[in-house]
Amino acid sequence: MKNNSLKILCFLFSVAAFAQPKAKKEFTTNGKKVTVYTTAENSNLRLTSTDNLTFSASKQPLEVESSVFVEPSKKFQTFMGIGGAITDASAEIFAKLSKEKQQEFLNAYYDAQKGIGYSLLRTTIQSSDFSSGSYSYIKEGDKDLKTFSIEHDRQFRIPLIKQAIAKAGGKLTTYVAPWSPNAFMKDNKNVLKGGTLLPEYYQTWANFYAKFIKEYEKEGIPIWGTSTQNEPMAVQTWESCIYTAEAERDFIKNFLGPTLKKEKLGDVKIIVWDHNRDLMNYRANVIYSDPEASKYVWGMGFHWYETWSGGASMFDNVGKVNEAYPNKGLLFTEGCVEKFDAKKYQFWGNGERYGISMINDFNNGTAGWTDWNILLDQNGGPNHVGNFCFAPIHADTTTGELIYTPSYYYIGHFSKFIRLNAVRVSTAVSRSALLSTSFLNTDGTMATIVMNQSDKEITYNLIIAAEKTVVKIPAHAIQTLVY
Repeated sequence: MKNNSLKILCFLFSVAAFAQPKAKKEFTTNGKKVTVYTTAENSNLRLTSTDNLTFSASKQPLEVESSVFVEPSKKFQTFMGIGGAITDASAEIFAKLSKEKQQEFLNAYYDAQKGIGYSLLRTTIQSSDFSSGSYSYIKEGDKDLKTFSIEHDRQFRIPLIKQAIAKAGGKLTTYVAPWSPNAFMKDNKNVLKGGTLLPEYYQTWANFYAKFIKEYEKEGIPIWGTSTQNEPMAVQTWESCIYTAEAERDFIKNFLGPTLKKEKLGDVKIIVWDHNRDLMNYRANVIYSDPEASKYVWGMGFHWYETWSGGASMFDNVGKVNEAYPNKGLLFTEGCVEKFDAKKYQFWGNGERYGISMINDFNNGTAGWTDWNILLDQNGGPNHVGNFCFAPIHADTTTGELIYTPSYYYIGHFSKFIRLNAVRVSTAVSRSALLSTSFLNTDGTMATIVMNQSDKEITYNLIIAAEKTVVKIPAHAIQTLVY
């Protein structure tokens, strides 16, 4: 009897011991090497491996030194990816490339080894300005959506999306956004130049999203999420539609949210706002304070064009939304350099604009970051209203060549080294000439991005706990340190 009791006790002890959660391994620099990748102005350095460093003992840095401080135990948001938009314009230009250039292009964006490893994709519901013309999936006036068809997208856009997904290893987190309902659904009877959705067509328009998502999923393109409306406070010369915060709240609460749920699309995330940082706090306050609307909303998308007014980028607003609503997601959904000028293909400030925005947005709680068009032609188009812009890669359709801009490399310093489900960790700098952010990857490697905005080379300490390494960064450069 005693033996049996002893056996039972031993068994229970072993089960209890086995059931104890394994302590998570804390990040350490012990035995780690630091590989430095650099892109710099006035040099040939483009995502180039420039140094292999080791850690040594650190002590209190001096005020005359420049330092980057990383604290791996202080963890924040989980990373959901970086990518760009496959618009009609991008897909039409891609189709004009030779097979060899198409493969080079797909590798450049979507292959994590040969390229920069994009993992996010945005695309449009119906036409945007970056289409060769306005078009719809239904015949005008068809409120029952009986004529609904995505045949238009099968020519260029869907084939490119499928190739991008395949090149990315079979998965790209894909989300969508409409630029305008059909003219008959709007008070201005025009898909262009703003206008609002008429209340009698709220249900028709909600059904439209569900049909689009189901048709794309039939094509083998799973849809992670949809925004309610691209840039809902801008009356544009192209496809646009105005929603006040209250109108967007009520459309989600009473139509879009319930319709997606009813159509068994309740897992599709709803992204609100999808516009600039300037007014994002008001939109968050109105929609998130309504529990019936908020329950359908994953989080907020935002753009970077608030500088149109002549002011600076309003990064703090992102942090304030994150502070007020920490349980809601944040996603940068669109940014590009406006006013295309072929003389500025290699203008370094365009790349730096990406670096500054990405570091600040991530440090303010953003989970993912999406560029606008992944490809445009030598005129910054096609765009059916002449709103020509830059892309990270352009194709000269007269020569068939691809043109890589500084923006491509700046984005790559993040997308190539921060992998899905990484976690941002606390990072700070001691000098304003430097910007920095860090992510801890699931394989235990850390990626710290450091950007030098100044005209001078800077020597800085990378300090983690009681260890440091010393790094040189050229003027107007960005580095990723992997360790």
